[in-house]
Amino acid sequence: MAEREHNIAIVGAGTIGLSFSALHLTKNATCTVTIYDTRPDLQAYVKQHLPGYLMEGDYDTCVVRLAFANDLQSAVKNATAVQEQGPENAEFKVSIWPQIEQYAPADAVFWSSTSGIPASVQSAKMKDPSRLVVVHPFNPPHIMPLLEVVPSPQTSQRVLDRTLSYWRAVGRTPVIVKKECKGFVANRLAFALFREACSLVAQGVVDVKDLDEIVQASMGPRWSVAGPFKSYHAGGGEGGLTSFMEKIGGTVQECWEASEEDVRKGAIKVGGDWQAEVCRQTDEAYGVVETAERDEKTRKVLAAVGGT
Repeated sequence: MAEREHNIAIVGAGTIGLSFSALHLTKNATCTVTIYDTRPDLQAYVKQHLPGYLMEGDYDTCVVRLAFANDLQSAVKNATAVQEQGPENAEFKVSIWPQIEQYAPADAVFWSSTSGIPASVQSAKMKDPSRLVVVHPFNPPHIMPLLEVVPSPQTSQRVLDRTLSYWRAVGRTPVIVKKECKGFVANRLAFALFREACSLVAQGVVDVKDLDEIVQASMGPRWSVAGPFKSYHAGGGEGGLTSFMEKIGGTVQECWEASEEDVRKGAIKVGGDWQAEVCRQTDEAYGVVETAERDEKTRKVLAAVGGT
């Protein structure tokens, strides 16, 4: 797929759709992108907001390869790949893929950006479910390199090969998730840390801003160059992870048990009493976050560690 000319159909022009559009247009100089969304002001909306996802000077070279479609059939009829970012509910996704399948070329591959609905669920009414695979980004995808590629048991090897080839060619890091699971992998990891963070703040162990500083000054930089397994393997010295677990496995187990006890108590549940206080502290600490500054710093970090 990397060697052919691409026409990417973007279904859904929310933040993820625009971010992916920017990625395709800037990283694949020969592709065209066609955006479809049901909003009546689509062209004006995209032209207003897309520049915010592009580096200075990129807009003029990208916009000439950007098109808009008034209906789904027009959007996908010449697509080599269809990328869906619609509402995050199964009913919508189950209903739209048979329509896309009807109108798209027979060799087009289908990608869903869902954050949790498996391809096996989405493809329930497709004639050929082998064409669909989840390509889940870590937001924002025009900056963050990770893409979780999550096939269903019916997804074909041909679709996987073309998917991996394309995303590697545009500088992303696609990783195959071997088994469908709730939330996939990145969100499971991120939300596990987030739950622990909320629990510690709610218990008064630490406040929001100090917890963020702890992460930014420890796990943040460490994990940008080595994930948890490699990090703890290195921490064990010559004996690796085995030695690490032998030395402080007891502490690890005590921390796990403390977290499990908090879960059993039901102290941290979405919508619980703790939530208002954690949100209040966060609002007080940060107000409205300037995402442009965040994104620029993230780009510099990724460039420094070779992640772009």
